[in-house]
Formats: sequence, C-alpha cells, structure tokens
Amino acid sequence: MAGAGYKLFNTGDVLTAAQVNTYLMQQTVMVFANASARTTALSGVLAEGMLSYLQDTNAVEKYDGSAWSAIGTGDIEGVTAGTGLSGGGTSGTVTLSIATQQSDLIIKGFEEDVNVVASAATGTINFDVATASVWFYTSNATANHTLNFRYDSSNTLNSRLAVGDAITLVWLNTNGTTAYYPNVIQIDGSAVTPKVPAAISAGNASAIDAYVFTIIKTAATPTYTVLETQTKFA
Repeated sequence: MAGAGYKLFNTGDVLTAAQVNTYLMQQTVMVFANASARTTALSGVLAEGMLSYLQDTNAVEKYDGSAWSAIGTGDIEGVTAGTGLSGGGTSGTVTLSIATQQSDLIIKGFEEDVNVVASAATGTINFDVATASVWFYTSNATANHTLNFRYDSSNTLNSRLAVGDAITLVWLNTNGTTAYYPNVIQIDGSAVTPKVPAAISAGNASAIDAYVFTIIKTAATPTYTVLETQTKFA
C-alpha cells in the first residue's frame, strides 16, 4: 500500500511484484491525462498517500483515503478585507482592493520621502515622481528654470495616471539675494500652463519658495489641469 515508507534493497534480494507495487508504483507521482483516466487506471488499487499529476489541469493531487485533493496550497484558510478594503475570499485566487468610497478613514504615522539635492536650480530639472513627491534644492538658484514632471527616466507620467487621477507634488527652491523661480512647467516634456490664485512672475529673495502642483489628468489625449501655488518661507 502507499505509505509503506522506504526499503533498502541489498545485493541478491529478490524483488517481488508486491514490493514493486508497494515501494515503487504506489509511491510515485503518477501522471494521467485527466481525472477520468486516473480513476480507470487506479480502480481497485487506490491507497491513502498516493500522489498524481493531471495533465489537463496541471494539478498535483493527493489521495487521503476517501478523495483526491490539491496539495501545495498552503494553510491560509481565508483573506478578509479590513477597513478601507474590499474583496477577499476563502478559496481560489482572491484580490484585495481599496474600497471606492471611504468615510472617517484615519491614517496615522504617515510620512513621505523628500529628495534633497545639494544643487542650484537652473536649466531643466526632471522631477521624477518615482523618486519622491517632494524635491528640495538646497543651494541658491542661479537662473529661472524649467520643471519637467515625469514618472522616471524610462516611464512617462501619462503612462501612470488614468483619467480622473490626480497627483500633488512639491518643489522647494532656495534663493539667495537674487531670486529665481520655475518659469516653465512641463509634463513629459510638453509645456502646460498652471492655474494660479495670483500671477507668479518671480521668486522671493533670501527665502525658500514652496511650489505646490496638483496635476489632474482630465482626458486620455493626454490633457491635464494643473493647479499651482507659491509660498515664501524665510
């Protein structure tokens, strides 16, 4: 019967049919075209501990003495969607998703990365959002400059935003006695004109200017609405 364990055969031992069946045939991983073929082949010789592989479903199964069942599925019995999540399940492949609507959702201890760069703002600065959502250039700017928002050097921001998605980004520009500011704004290399509460035409001397950009993708073409504010910190 399957489960007979291991037998060490010595030189000169007589190998019986029963030993072949018990130690070899019933303890291999037997391959069948499908469950029906397995039933036919093993009729009358089924034993607890048998293993089989079904080619039609690519399933490895074990026989527990009464039925065949899948193996290698682990011991997780269910996945429950907690607060703010939907989905889950108790069998098969399950998915957890962020629920589409939330109320009174509290996030504690939230923090985000800041890309601190000991350089002066000038020329075109590729603001890679994959690096951080806040960029801080700590040396005094030397010229007005272009901010180009992209996901990273290999992926566009357009490719990562669906219509209706928004992302908020912060640019911190350090100025000395001569003030400069980002006078050209781009997304993936194309110029956009942000909407502002008041015209931004200069930076602030001897200060850190914080520029907050909210980028909303409004159409797949792509089209964006960009909101920009400037705040002086000195």
